[in-house]
Amino acid sequence: MISEQLEKIREEAIRQISQSEGLDKLNEIRVSVLGKKGELTGILKSMKDVAPEDRPKVGQLVNETREAIEKVLEETKAKMEAAARDAKLKAEVIDVTLPAKKNKVGHNHPNNVALEELERIFIGMGYEVAEGPEVERDYYNFEALNIPADHPAKDEQDTFYISGDILLRTQTSSTQVHEMEKGKLPIKMIAPGRVFRADEVDATHSPSFHQVEGLVIDKDVTFADLKGTLAEFAKQLFGPDTKTKFRPHHFPFTEPSAEMDVSCFKCGGKGCRFCKGEGWIEILGCGMVHPHVLEMSGIDPNEYTGFAFGVGLERIALLKYEIDDMRLLYENDIRFLNQF
Repeated sequence: MISEQLEKIREEAIRQISQSEGLDKLNEIRVSVLGKKGELTGILKSMKDVAPEDRPKVGQLVNETREAIEKVLEETKAKMEAAARDAKLKAEVIDVTLPAKKNKVGHNHPNNVALEELERIFIGMGYEVAEGPEVERDYYNFEALNIPADHPAKDEQDTFYISGDILLRTQTSSTQVHEMEKGKLPIKMIAPGRVFRADEVDATHSPSFHQVEGLVIDKDVTFADLKGTLAEFAKQLFGPDTKTKFRPHHFPFTEPSAEMDVSCFKCGGKGCRFCKGEGWIEILGCGMVHPHVLEMSGIDPNEYTGFAFGVGLERIALLKYEIDDMRLLYENDIRFLNQF
């Protein structure tokens, strides 16, 4: 009897639904019972064999069976979806009473701290920050700075040569030449950057270190302007009571040339371990730009004059933070870096 078949289909479907695990399995049961090739559909296709007077009753029984199975399917599906939501919410629960995790953030390297302070001081004086290439031509690193071919500074023991004419710059003064060649006068700039020299690594030397070069080119610039600028720089960097002293020196690209000392900011010039009892600390080299350097860059030395200076960035960091070994800056020892 068809009614018995329908009852059997309904019971079997409900049993499978009750034992199903997951929505995918539930969908498989729906297709196998109610789909185009399902069991109920097969019974509907056999209606042609049913006596005409019994067809309405059989059709009603098929519909009632379909509705009963669909009802159980929908109820079971709703329970499964609710359980999945509850499980997801439970997994995403945040205990707001737990202490927050402390974010570990980095901080500036001592060199960066020193550089930012130098840039702040000179930008406040109206200087611009210029950059130049680390891989440089011999002309810009030496010849244009009045360093002839037979100068000791060009010895391969001091300079890293890539080829006969290409090298790793030994000073950021090469950036000054690039700026002068642009012909945009007046010039008032500093050029921080990394430089390279074939030095042995020790407490005060490294084959790679950083310099900050300064250059001013304008009409009627004098050595007094140089002294006043660097004296103000020293006071802003080391304190308002800092004094400066200039000693005659020689650089190929400046004439006259000098080295500048500052009064020891630890003892006030009285003499201590930090300044080795002298009361003064050497800080940088400077001088008036050599007329020949101006000429080679297309600037008339009869109309324009200028001054230049160069300071080692690591030296500023070592002095300012009383570090006695330059190697500490590059060893990445977190115990050392955390102090800054």
